[in-house]
Amino acid sequence: MPLKSVILFICFTVFFLSTSAQTRRIEIVHSDNSTIDEERLPGATILLGNVFVRHEGITLQCTKAVHFTNQNYIKAYGNVVLNQGDTIRQTSEYTEYNGNSQKALSWGSVVLTDPKMQLTTDTLHFDRTTQTIYYRNNGTLKDEKNVLKSRAGYYYLETNKYQALSDVVITNPDYVLESNHLDYFTNHGTAYLFGPTTITSKKNSIYCEKGFYDTKNNISHFTKNAIIKYNDREIIADSLFYNRATGFASATKNIQITDTISNMVLRGGYAEYFEKKDSAFAVQRAYAITNTNADSLFIHGDTLLLTGKPEKRIIRAYHNVKFFKSDLSGKCDSIHSNQENGLTQMFKLPVLWAKESQITGAHIQLLSDVKTEKLDSIKVLKDAFIIQKDSLGFNQIKGRDILGKFEDNDLKIADVIGNGEIIHYVRNENKELIGIDKTTCSSIRFTLDNGEIQSAKFMTLPDGETYPPSKLPENVRKLRGFIWREDERPKTKDDIFIH
Repeated sequence: MPLKSVILFICFTVFFLSTSAQTRRIEIVHSDNSTIDEERLPGATILLGNVFVRHEGITLQCTKAVHFTNQNYIKAYGNVVLNQGDTIRQTSEYTEYNGNSQKALSWGSVVLTDPKMQLTTDTLHFDRTTQTIYYRNNGTLKDEKNVLKSRAGYYYLETNKYQALSDVVITNPDYVLESNHLDYFTNHGTAYLFGPTTITSKKNSIYCEKGFYDTKNNISHFTKNAIIKYNDREIIADSLFYNRATGFASATKNIQITDTISNMVLRGGYAEYFEKKDSAFAVQRAYAITNTNADSLFIHGDTLLLTGKPEKRIIRAYHNVKFFKSDLSGKCDSIHSNQENGLTQMFKLPVLWAKESQITGAHIQLLSDVKTEKLDSIKVLKDAFIIQKDSLGFNQIKGRDILGKFEDNDLKIADVIGNGEIIHYVRNENKELIGIDKTTCSSIRFTLDNGEIQSAKFMTLPDGETYPPSKLPENVRKLRGFIWREDERPKTKDDIFIH
């Protein structure tokens, strides 16, 4: 490069830097008085009374200031007011401002306001180049709905993002939120939660470790270790959506809704809870567990629906329904259970296994003792059939309807009403086969023990007899409509998911 060009370039650069430096100088617009004290404050001008300063889009007013011209630095004392444009206003007792770095440090009753919020703290840092305001020793932010307190905080003016760290508390008229880290956007009132967080209200308490909360619309979505606790229930899920205004919650993956009063648990891959209606439903490998303190009953269906208060709870299960208990299991298309009166109804090809008895019919009704939750009685309506397996065949009871009585979930009495038929392998006390009883009678009462017929009482004229096994052919040892459904029987709680 020619020497002349180099000299011109250097001159231009020096001029540009000189001009830039001049435009960045702190401008003293006004003060009532000024003085210099080189002994105490060398290189400084002391400004007194109604001090007014301007620099690169900000103004600063105070009672007294010390201006270090060469360092482009000012210290302001007493009733300090710092404004940035027409949106940011800050008041404090003391402020230091560096015109070169455009950083301000203020302390003493600091209050900063913009159109969306008000921030109060004792000591506040303001970096104008990044438009960041921060404090490290307790601050309070207020907007139209919330009061947010934290030990440390960063406010990013350009994005309206407020990052609160350590001992964070948001107080809202409806709840109190506590966390150690959240990002709060003052323009739309949404808080993004990081780490252990609790939200407490009169209705419930919420715990999560990640998620967001729309504080203006009271809508939230929690995505890690989410739990909602009510007085009588608890909801847990991998992902949990909650609308506080409507009381609606939806849960996804590994959901568990626990009724703490009636010891019932609802689980599945997806569930919805309706707070105002006190109801919930679950799908995707959904199942309910009742009486979790004793011998639990597991109920599965494609859809499970729970409605009503615990003392009046109704359980409904639809399609591919199976249930299991150590001494009782069943299968049907749909089931309706009323916990207030203990009535459970099974619909569409129902089958019930009570210890050694298989019970089928068009419709089955079970009545339980609401206190002990043990079976009390049963109604099998239309095409009623009871089968128990014998080592040589099957004991069978058939009729239009069958009414039964249970003790300790063991069928003890069965009354056949209409079109009664029986096939019974009669044995003596040593369990030796005496014969096979095949009889028809319109009404019959049976007594049973552990699934075995002990006696039969025929109410009207019976027609039949007890045959030696050799005199009763195999092809007549099963009553019409006989179906042995043992392969469908749930033998463990995991079997309820086998269709």
